[in-house]
Amino acid sequence: RVAVVGAGVSGLAATKCCLDEGLEPTCFEQSQDIGGLWRYTEHIEAGRPSLYPSVISNTSKEMSAFSDFPFPEHFPVFLPNALLLDYLRRYAEHFSLREHIRFGTTVVSIRKHPDFATTGQWNVVTETGGTQTSHVFDAVMVCNGNFSEPSLPLQCFPGIERFGGQYFHSRQYKHPDVFQGKRVLVVGMGNSGVDIAVEASRVAAKVTISTSRGAWLLSRVFEHGYPWDMILNTRLMSLIKTNLPGPLSWWLINYKANRWFNHENYGLQPENSWLVREPVLNDELPSYILTGRITIRPGVKEFKDNSVLFHNCPEEEPIDIVVFCTGYNISFPFLEESVVRVENKHASLYKYVFPPHVQKPTLAVLGLIKPLGAIMPVVEMQARWVSRVFKGLCQLPPQSVMEKEVNEKKKNQIQWFGLTFDEVLKTEWLVYLDTLASFIGAKPSVLGLLCTDPWLALTIFFGPCSSYQYRLGGPGRWQGARQAILTQWDRVLKPTRTRVPAGSSSSFLSLLTVMGFLLLLAAVIFGFL
Repeated sequence: RVAVVGAGVSGLAATKCCLDEGLEPTCFEQSQDIGGLWRYTEHIEAGRPSLYPSVISNTSKEMSAFSDFPFPEHFPVFLPNALLLDYLRRYAEHFSLREHIRFGTTVVSIRKHPDFATTGQWNVVTETGGTQTSHVFDAVMVCNGNFSEPSLPLQCFPGIERFGGQYFHSRQYKHPDVFQGKRVLVVGMGNSGVDIAVEASRVAAKVTISTSRGAWLLSRVFEHGYPWDMILNTRLMSLIKTNLPGPLSWWLINYKANRWFNHENYGLQPENSWLVREPVLNDELPSYILTGRITIRPGVKEFKDNSVLFHNCPEEEPIDIVVFCTGYNISFPFLEESVVRVENKHASLYKYVFPPHVQKPTLAVLGLIKPLGAIMPVVEMQARWVSRVFKGLCQLPPQSVMEKEVNEKKKNQIQWFGLTFDEVLKTEWLVYLDTLASFIGAKPSVLGLLCTDPWLALTIFFGPCSSYQYRLGGPGRWQGARQAILTQWDRVLKPTRTRVPAGSSSSFLSLLTVMGFLLLLAAVIFGFL
């Protein structure tokens, strides 16, 4: 019996993967519906993520899909939050997940059972309608997400206590009308910060983004108009990135990021470009800077009564509203601190999943990772691995080995507003997926396929690494995986190629193959393979 905490993306994947392995999941969801982060509500609910209605997915539908459930072909390539929620509803219905979810039920506490040392069981206390109930579960999957407890480090901003204007955390933002005619300062340059600044600039008198470190900016529309992640997240690109010497790797990142526009000319160049934090996805910011609707400034030095002073800028800038886009804290209010150790707002987890010091591997945390790629295939792969660990089909290494790896990762972290981020290359999306897939025997063999199915092998190596690849073989094999891989570009073009001039055709796949062979030859010559 497995307790699953939360019915968002991670919780749904966890419930489904438990069922695949013949386990008995019970998913506890405090609200009255599924969807987690992707279920928009006009009012902010305690303990739940808060979404603004204009949110669109940063990863394309083909790269975001669960590995045995492609998005409908008529869905747009990048999804408004309502359509992504629709997809999650279809997923839950297709795999009959709702019957395993207890809605309106809050997990109050999770504690080790008295005989945990021998059974690995957990005492779980839940509350429904004011009534508490105790349960005993053999294992627990924590899927409560990390976008519910905002981090608002006001101590990092001198003078904020005397600022006479309005300020709030981005979690409270819903609509841009609050900025009508105002002078707005957005502190922080993550995805939410840039989205809010762009929306505010359409109605505000002036919008300024304050960023101490800068950021790489990517557009959803990448080379030749194709989705960014279907071009960047390929096995060939991953092979090059992970095998290039450090300086060349940083040069490649600089080169790719600056092909769209020169970040330095727009005030966005990262201060330490060799430190890689996740890039920001936004299609409009450069043009809004170019037209003067948004201005980029350095970090905040001090707030005044009705103005702000920036580092290295002698003049004060008048402002009316401040939006702090300073991220979120990691929080497990139902767990004892000794179970999942959070140090410097960073959870110490083996492969970002298992607490290495817990005697029995019967508790796992899903979704606490920030790779440069779609999160849905990642949490699904985590759930597939975890469910097989729970079942005893996969073994974890000794505690000392796990703790050593966790400690090594702590040495490669970036501090930003008191929050901790792992370097993107340390959690390279494809490498991480392949690592977990190899644990369960689901990693595709390109060389093996080259002998039995050459076209599929070439598509897998040179094309986008969609999650269907991890259903070609091993446990959970899906018969539709091959067809899903070979038709992924059709589903990308279906909603956009709504007008086709006579005599035209798509030559992308043939071009991809030719370019792939040339790149492979170059890789061999330069010793990347």
